[in-house]
Amino acid sequence: MLLTFTPLGTVVVNIFVWLIFHLGVAWLGMRMAPERFKPANWIFRERRWERNGLFYETVFAIKTWKAILPDGAVLFQQGFRKKSLQDSGEEYFSRFVVETCRGELVHWIVMGCSLIFFMWNSRQVGLIMVAYGVVANLPCILAQRYNRLRLVRVVELKRKLVGKPGGRGR
Repeated sequence: MLLTFTPLGTVVVNIFVWLIFHLGVAWLGMRMAPERFKPANWIFRERRWERNGLFYETVFAIKTWKAILPDGAVLFQQGFRKKSLQDSGEEYFSRFVVETCRGELVHWIVMGCSLIFFMWNSRQVGLIMVAYGVVANLPCILAQRYNRLRLVRVVELKRKLVGKPGGRGR
């Protein structure tokens, strides 16, 4: 431990630092250009083992719980709400894909920040903070990936329909 606080001070600092990490990283992520969030980038691209999202359905039963996850976009005026679909156009779905990349990256970074808690917490409390970081962020990462896999297919289908005669377009 590099820093020491009273037990109550440690609890207050831990809560405050988590709040800063969650809100601060999300705020910084919102300021990053959308062009930086491409689903083909290494961190975001689909892996073979994900099997078009089937992995998340069978291993994590994601359809049964993803709707109860909070949508942090409500905390920011320019946030993109991902709780439910607001439009059916290709442009909207393409933006949604970008926002799942943004959300996933934010949650990876926040989860990684949990290692900082070892600076002022005992090893046991530091491990609890890491566990919290995983429990609070991993479900969101899984949901972002699962949704993106499905949304990318929708965008591809919409683009094919627009290109075909008789396609409905937007």
